Amino acid sequence: MTAKAAAGQRPLVTVLGAGPAGIAAAYALSKGKAEVEVLERAPVAGGNSTSFQIDGIWCDYGSHRFHPVADPGVLADVKALLGPDLLLQPRHGRIRLGGRWIHFPLKLQDALLKLPPAFAASLLGDMALKKFRKKSAGPRSFSSVLYDGLGPTISENFYFPYVRKLWGLDPDKLAVTLAERRVSGSSVGKILGKMVRMVPGLRGATTGRFFYPKHGFGQISGAMMAAAETQGAAFRFRTDIVRIEREGNRVTAVVTKDGDRESRLSADQVYSTIPLTTVVRLMDPPPPPEVIAAAKAIRFRGMILVYLILGTDRFTEYDAHYFPELSIPISRMSEPKNYNSAAGPKDRTVLCAELPCDPGEKWWDMSDAELGRYYREWLGQLGLPVTVPVIRTETRRIAHAYPVYDIDYQRHFETVDNWLSSLDGFLSFGRQGLFAHDNTHHAFAMAYAAAEVLTPEGGIDRAKWAAHRHEFESHRVED
Repeated sequence: MTAKAAAGQRPLVTVLGAGPAGIAAAYALSKGKAEVEVLERAPVAGGNSTSFQIDGIWCDYGSHRFHPVADPGVLADVKALLGPDLLLQPRHGRIRLGGRWIHFPLKLQDALLKLPPAFAASLLGDMALKKFRKKSAGPRSFSSVLYDGLGPTISENFYFPYVRKLWGLDPDKLAVTLAERRVSGSSVGKILGKMVRMVPGLRGATTGRFFYPKHGFGQISGAMMAAAETQGAAFRFRTDIVRIEREGNRVTAVVTKDGDRESRLSADQVYSTIPLTTVVRLMDPPPPPEVIAAAKAIRFRGMILVYLILGTDRFTEYDAHYFPELSIPISRMSEPKNYNSAAGPKDRTVLCAELPCDPGEKWWDMSDAELGRYYREWLGQLGLPVTVPVIRTETRRIAHAYPVYDIDYQRHFETVDNWLSSLDGFLSFGRQGLFAHDNTHHAFAMAYAAAEVLTPEGGIDRAKWAAHRHEFESHRVED
């Protein structure tokens, strides 16, 4: 029992990172469970889930939605925090398959009418011949799991080129875990079943819909942070963490730096939502050599967000476009004005392209103007020529956009995770903290679980946390 707990005071928790997981942890913990202080290097909260304005238009770091499949408790809180500002919007995107535009999420009638006949016939053939198809030989990978489950047509024409673009690796170099988390339909039959459930009269009230705030996706994190502050949580921005101190097996303090001045913050628990690779680097004294080596082998995929500002009210009617083909480097394009039905300026719209790219690749150091020129060229190749005035191009760069689940990631992750999990006074969670390719509602669920396992004495109920970790493995990414 800590001295504070012995005195009848609430335990003190220092949260590292004010992204969705860190904010949700502060919100849940400050409901009477703990005193909370959140440390964030950036000037604002929200991480990659924050929003900002470009010429009066709310924009996100790519395409973000809050999905109705969220944990009921999480969804109830988000609804209560945003009230009428949380809109239930119809999904209206499209994807390029076989050189044609198909509605996304896939609709049965659209697929029947617009899929190229040869592509559709090949897809149905894969379904009919699945039981006779020879299973892939050798070690299981993303490639073998999808090929065995979905067949060659959809694997080779959609998933394989798309993952090459997103992660910069061939499908046979990616782990099975990626297929488990990213692919919700493990067979053509299941995909067709999802399409049938989209038919009017058969779909539920939220099928094919998503929640989105009036003032950008970041309004969710902003509202939750404000509520946490009202409950007593403190947030410190522009704060650099220079080391995480430990004595033996226990984390004892976080040291921050402001100019030349260092501050040492002691806490009963340090809750970390920053990249676990960064945590290993900040540990003082350093972890064992094998943990350091494993952390260096873990990679995140970067991304450039390219914002093309156009002098028109709308460019298309669609919220998002998906581009699987490798000839087009961008993976997805969103038009923010189509997400929140906002009136906004009538003479402006923004097109946000997601360009998977790591620091050091040719795109990373290009100027905004250069990237804007390429962006317009790619749209022309897709049959979406930009014929309206181009105001300018802006960009944002994200170094840790997606965890890279390569073939060897699991053993490296387990080495780091097992060591971090052995430390007293420390808990790591969230997308960056658990190297989890998840949605924002998953990050909130992890944070709520982290708050639940904090004991009144300032410890962690490790058995409960292990059970929650098992639940996290069932998380599936919603596109």
